[in-house]
Amino acid sequence: MIIEVLALDIVILAAGKGTRMRSTKPKVLQQIAGKSMLCHLLDTCSTLPGTAQHPILVLGYGRDQVASEVAGRELILVDQPEQLGTGHAVQQALPHLSDSGVTLILYGDVPLISADTLSALLLSAGDEALGLLTVVLGNPTGYGRILRDSDGRITQIVEEKDASAEQKAITEINTGIMAVPNSALKRWLGQLNNDNAQGEYYLTDIIAMASAEGIAINACQPSLGWEVEGVNNRIQQAKLERLYQRHLADTFMSQGLALADPGRFDCRGQLHFGEDVFIDINVIIEGEVSLGDGVTIGPNCVIKNSHIGAGSRIEANSVLEAAHVEERCSVGPYARLRPGTHLQKTARVGNFVEVKKSVIGVGSKVNHLSYIGDCDMGKGVNIGAGTITCNYDGVNKFRTEIGDDCFVGSNTALVAPVALASGTTVAAGSTITRSTGEHELAIARGKQRNIAGWQRPVKQ
Repeated sequence: MIIEVLALDIVILAAGKGTRMRSTKPKVLQQIAGKSMLCHLLDTCSTLPGTAQHPILVLGYGRDQVASEVAGRELILVDQPEQLGTGHAVQQALPHLSDSGVTLILYGDVPLISADTLSALLLSAGDEALGLLTVVLGNPTGYGRILRDSDGRITQIVEEKDASAEQKAITEINTGIMAVPNSALKRWLGQLNNDNAQGEYYLTDIIAMASAEGIAINACQPSLGWEVEGVNNRIQQAKLERLYQRHLADTFMSQGLALADPGRFDCRGQLHFGEDVFIDINVIIEGEVSLGDGVTIGPNCVIKNSHIGAGSRIEANSVLEAAHVEERCSVGPYARLRPGTHLQKTARVGNFVEVKKSVIGVGSKVNHLSYIGDCDMGKGVNIGAGTITCNYDGVNKFRTEIGDDCFVGSNTALVAPVALASGTTVAAGSTITRSTGEHELAIARGKQRNIAGWQRPVKQ
């Protein structure tokens, strides 16, 4: 949806503590899908057209923590030392509001409002019109009710603590999100009082002021009902997490992704995928992840900031972080690819193998029970079980070079810095400290002795 707004100010209220979260972090820093609620909202705001200046963030509890979270973003930070209500919070932003245009008022603990919904709300507002986001709930308990006259025009919002029994029966509720003409907003904020059950300055009182002045109050509804759900406790946080994850899963499936169970899938970042991609249960996607055509992800895997090429398989219980896996590779089960890992085409990393900052060459295999760190490995290499690259001397890291077509026997220690030339064979059980020439056999074992007549110890 394209909207035209001469000037758009955005005010985000983020001063609350969130006592019921039982956390030292401010409420707006609690996470949904691996990202703070506040950053969800800021990312959505950044997609809205017509913004005349940076969003205004009203801070209170945990100010320094919130400021640190949004460091690097172009924002205006203002303080609300005392939390005296939503009207009082918006008053703190007054010096930074434009003289004309519209102010969009949002809440840092309502993180998943969509750009489409906000665009529709802005389209309903103007110099002589106020846009108000409302929703109808089966159980409106706890929310302010929307009062309308006999012609259906909105006249007032009454908070539940101040509502009569008849008003509490109303099911259309106020989300708190609104788009208000600046010229009127500045006037109305100066007229607020705290003559109510809470002794607070309610922003919602401006609705009655708008009605009294004959300003149109245009109600909009969200594209999806849960977009306007706020978070006040861990139960609501978990509920919103699952709603959002199911929404993401449904979106991905509509684009062709095959999920074994959309209810057991979590995306905490950005997922890009090709055709015929299958993801089994309990997979977690974090950061920026891309999956090529025909990729299969087994159950219980964690994939973070990684690329997996076409036709590759990631078997059960594997963890990939900042890894690049090329086409037709096999990883796992129970493998760990740490940052800087690069698997070239048809490479295999098997069960209980950890790889870090290493290149595994075309068709090379590290099948089981090994650690490969700080290593450049050529093509066609076979690494036996229990092999490790000893890359750390307690202070510095060193690299291991393994040429093409090397065979490294089981239970080998490669003490870096060391280089195995192409075609090298390393006998099982060796500790290799010196580089080899091409096609050499390297053996580094202690001499075996068989002692006849050996008596095993017995208990005393």
